[in-house]
Amino acid sequence: MTHTRNTPASAAPEPFPSRESSTTPPSASEEASPGESDDRSTRAAAEAMTVRPLRDRRYVVETDGGTYVVALDAGTCTCPDHAIRGSRCKHIRRVAMEVTAGAVPAPDERVGACAVCGAETFVPFDAGGARLCDRHAFEPGAVARDRETGERLVVVDVTAERADAYRTGEGRTVAEYATNADYGAHEPVVEAVYAASVRPGRSVEDCDRYGFPASRLTRRGE
Repeated sequence: MTHTRNTPASAAPEPFPSRESSTTPPSASEEASPGESDDRSTRAAAEAMTVRPLRDRRYVVETDGGTYVVALDAGTCTCPDHAIRGSRCKHIRRVAMEVTAGAVPAPDERVGACAVCGAETFVPFDAGGARLCDRHAFEPGAVARDRETGERLVVVDVTAERADAYRTGEGRTVAEYATNADYGAHEPVVEAVYAASVRPGRSVEDCDRYGFPASRLTRRGE
């Protein structure tokens, strides 16, 4: 059994900013000294450093020479190179490299866990509710398959509401339905419409919307 909900879906979350945009621009002094800038970039990539995100959007950078705190969005570091010369030091560069590589969250992100597999994933910093990793997430408009019935569905939205909190038009939570007993009550609910109900003259917006625990749906071809 599937479960319709009469209220409209929540708005899609704002997309994360590009990881490339998380890097700060070089200072005026660096623009005048490209050789020195290149040297800092080389050392940033080659030297042994450990980067750890803090809870206030900053990062701790541990090196053999000391431990420093980087505010990537402000382009600042507590090391002498930045404090005295005002340069975009190797620590700032290293944090930017690790953000771009996806090794640590961007300043507007935090570390979370996928509600389906528990894998580490990055989510918006102030986001609450259940979240999914890239492997288990769905994009609006994607075609999915219902594990229980084999039917095709068109994804409308991935909510942050858990299956044991999201209520259908019948006043029951998605997790209460017997057909969802094998799926996690803590999983976010994916809203979708049956592909067969979408036809010429009837768009996705005109179709009944149903809620499913995330792991009940699979991507087409899986």
